[in-house]
Amino acid sequence: MKILLHPITTEKAIKLIEIENKILFVVAKESRSEEIKKAFEKDFNVKVEKVNTLIRGKRKIAYVKLSKETPAVDVATRLGIL
Repeated sequence: MKILLHPITTEKAIKLIEIENKILFVVAKESRSEEIKKAFEKDFNVKVEKVNTLIRGKRKIAYVKLSKETPAVDVATRLGIL
């Protein structure tokens, strides 16, 4: 099962990247926060501080807060968001 589906690139999501060091991702609806954290750390080779999730309609959105040593801007650049 693929956990991380795709990043969210709305204006609000970009502000969260720049201000709060968070990246928003659409994730598999069955996935848990711990699984999302492990998958994100493995895929992007970064340290994740915290993961919050939100179910909106048929989508589950993960707010992934990165550690201070890892700027979310760097990950967003790798993903092609910025």
